[in-house]
Amino acid sequence: MKTLFFSLSLTLFLYSCHSAVKEETAAQEQPAGINPAPGDNKPAVPSALPSFRMMNSNNQVVDLAQFKGKKVFVNLWATWCPPCRAEIPSIESLGARTDRSKTEFVMVSLDDNFDKARNYAVNNNMKLPVYYPAGPLPALFNTEGIPFTVIFNEKGEIIYQNMGSDNYDTQRFMDLLKAP
Repeated sequence: MKTLFFSLSLTLFLYSCHSAVKEETAAQEQPAGINPAPGDNKPAVPSALPSFRMMNSNNQVVDLAQFKGKKVFVNLWATWCPPCRAEIPSIESLGARTDRSKTEFVMVSLDDNFDKARNYAVNNNMKLPVYYPAGPLPALFNTEGIPFTVIFNEKGEIIYQNMGSDNYDTQRFMDLLKAP
């Protein structure tokens, strides 16, 4: 019985924290409003940057919608998620190479308390701002697993969306964040 319980628990954990989704499957199951990866030469589908109240590391409440006018890179992650932890260095590196006056990085921790995320950020020398939900997640962010990343353009339209880990420290993402 313990073996069965352990197996089921492990299966659920791995499912909720999987690191890759096949492009073919993602393209077939892609609901309206989800955009292809950069370089697919398809236009962005309009979708407003949602209003979403978050707490920053100084316990100040910030609304995601206030970043409209900039590119906004949103990443949902947790300290207990190995693929999340694995991709953070590439996001940090992308953030260091990006014009931060034109791009906002929003690292939203889904840990059960914010102190875990704050401690992880300090212990791992994270430079990007870490946030914690101060209210319910917008429907767009109700995902089946993490890490989950969405990039919005200056108009608040989704230009990239991915469930699963990725290497963000690439020219592809630099170009996406630079493009008008």
